[in-house]
Amino acid sequence: QYTMPAADSIFQVLNTMKGITAVSRRTMCNGMIRSARGARGITIRGINPQEDNRLTRLEEKIIEGKFLVDGKKNQILISEEIAEKLQLKLRKKIVLQFQDFNGDITAGSFRVAGIFKTGNTIADLGSVLVNRVDLNRLLDNGESTHEMAMVIDDVESLATIKSSIQERWPDLLVEDYRDLSPDVRLYEQQIGISLSIIGTIFMLALIFGIINTMLMAVLERTRELGMLMAVGMNKLRVFGMVVIETIMLGLIGAPIGLLLGWLTIQYFGSVGIDLGAFAEGIEKFGMNTKIFPELSTDIYIKVMGAVLITALLASIYPAIKAIRLRPMEAIRKI
Repeated sequence: QYTMPAADSIFQVLNTMKGITAVSRRTMCNGMIRSARGARGITIRGINPQEDNRLTRLEEKIIEGKFLVDGKKNQILISEEIAEKLQLKLRKKIVLQFQDFNGDITAGSFRVAGIFKTGNTIADLGSVLVNRVDLNRLLDNGESTHEMAMVIDDVESLATIKSSIQERWPDLLVEDYRDLSPDVRLYEQQIGISLSIIGTIFMLALIFGIINTMLMAVLERTRELGMLMAVGMNKLRVFGMVVIETIMLGLIGAPIGLLLGWLTIQYFGSVGIDLGAFAEGIEKFGMNTKIFPELSTDIYIKVMGAVLITALLASIYPAIKAIRLRPMEAIRKI
């Protein structure tokens, strides 16, 4: 019973709003899908094919048949999982049964136009897609819209876009993907914690690596350092020399490592990382078997800063070792 007033005008405004890539109007209801082989509860999504395809790119995930066509009546898209459970094939007829806006039970006969597979078992088992015009006709609700789904350009601007939409239409419920799926919010937080732990481990390993490198450099140049101190170089300058050399290692090594990391992310971000070997387990959690890694610019900046701070900390012990050398003993050391 919750519909959006003046949905078409809202749609036009959202389509021109900066930061929004695509918008799709949807009509939704819960009902039953029936075939000769069985029935199950389902969420029925009425979509405008062209709008929704720009949003979800579902046409690319059709494994049999084709995507919905505007103007062709009573077509339906079902997932591979539903097709298997109800033993359905292309062009087979099924019946959707649900309540209309007057509270009466209504039903419609639909023909399977396409079968899709998104890799998200939970979502695939839970919904079917039909033309919004057909669903609205059966619901007897004219051109009502239950929701509008949007994709934005950058996840960093999510809060800004959400607040601007809410301010413009305060009577509407505006939710982002974290509100709709609290488990995704938890997953993101866990990723952040995991990255912090892994980053700390890497920084500790880096500290020991730098200490080892610089300690070897100090020990190999014991005679040279002893000579410098013997001719008058004070301990502060010796200490600074070791610290600066260590920081230079970081300034040279970190950009090279970050560049290699960036190239790797760019490559796998375009071709994806195939986790097909673990498909059965991954799909049960509603995840795609192909992931596309991405890192924001601030991560690279943070890593660069962490490396320089780590290099600075790691330089302290070798520098102390250097200034504790006794010039006369150091000069005579072989």
